[in-house]
Amino acid sequence: MELLVVTLASLFAGFVDSIVGGGGLILVPALFATFPHAHPATLFGTNKGASVWGTGMATFQYSRRVQMRWQALAPAALACFMASLAGAWLVTVVSPQYLRKALPFVLLLVLVYTLAKKELGREHAPRFHGRGEALAASAIGALIGFYDGFFGPGTGSFLVFLMVRVLGYDFLNASAGAKLLNTASNLAAILLFAAKGHVWWHFVVAMALANMLGSVAGTHLALKHGASFVRTVFIAVVTLLIAKTGWDSFFRAL
Repeated sequence: MELLVVTLASLFAGFVDSIVGGGGLILVPALFATFPHAHPATLFGTNKGASVWGTGMATFQYSRRVQMRWQALAPAALACFMASLAGAWLVTVVSPQYLRKALPFVLLLVLVYTLAKKELGREHAPRFHGRGEALAASAIGALIGFYDGFFGPGTGSFLVFLMVRVLGYDFLNASAGAKLLNTASNLAAILLFAAKGHVWWHFVVAMALANMLGSVAGTHLALKHGASFVRTVFIAVVTLLIAKTGWDSFFRAL
């Protein structure tokens, strides 16, 4: 029964994550609810072991239909990978708890800005080219990769927002780029969790297959309906992230 529950959660998480990120909002709580006595690191490692396949599949699908700006995204993915390793190392010596209460407010600012700027991310008009774009994308990759390794919630949404706001991508192209960078940060996390024995591989196999199936369906919808659809899903996911992180930070302990 546990395998069925987490596999279905992984399917839905892959669907949502492939469009605009936020799959962890579904899969991580499902893992903690299903295995309340398991070590948190093991559940996080198992989540990454499944989700990396979904983000990888989404990256492959987007790359076939969207003109990926590899000259900028490839170095950004490397920066994201290395920064995620650094963030994951830091969390072993410094608690990220102080970020928990700030996160809902940061997400709220992202949501308000997106709603206020109604044309944000509707047109694909990159602001940088060549080395400038690579440096800007790498800065985003390093910043959010470090955050993903150190804390994590909302990583995909932050990547999408910054690619839209800073790089000038539309929401569809930003989602495609975010999937590549998120795959890199997930790989870094898996290396660390696996090295410490914190991955349940017997659950990961079924969950990874389900995550990929969900990813295929979600990417298909995003490619079919374009940037406006992705923007709508982005707003919905960020709203849910605000509610979830706000509850966890201020009300769960009451």
